[in-house]
Amino acid sequence: MTDDPPSFDIPRRPERRFPQEGGVEYEGGTVFQLTPDAERSNDELATLVERVLGADRYTYGDWFELPAPVYLVHDERHGTAFRVVVRYGTVEFHVLPETASAALEALHGRLRDASDVGWRVDCETSSG
Repeated sequence: MTDDPPSFDIPRRPERRFPQEGGVEYEGGTVFQLTPDAERSNDELATLVERVLGADRYTYGDWFELPAPVYLVHDERHGTAFRVVVRYGTVEFHVLPETASAALEALHGRLRDASDVGWRVDCETSSG
């Protein structure tokens, strides 16, 4: 494991579309996958994420009836939003069109500081 901090530079931002039927859709984008170096259950990871998001700089909610925890997170310090998903033993940061890299880096740092494990960060992009 390297001591270099991971990069949260965003190589591809999703494009937001508003279909005539209503709602919002995103095409393409970037997901950062944070994997603990010691296996943790999804419930343990969700508890960690909620504990960190309970800090003063975040507003968040899990308003969706989905099989995995999905949080819409607003980082008040950076004035930005992104989604956090817990599944398959990882924590995923899903970039939105205006997400600030600094907010992703800050949440990663808080997760690292609040846990007793190291974290591997992988970046995945898609075109649509």
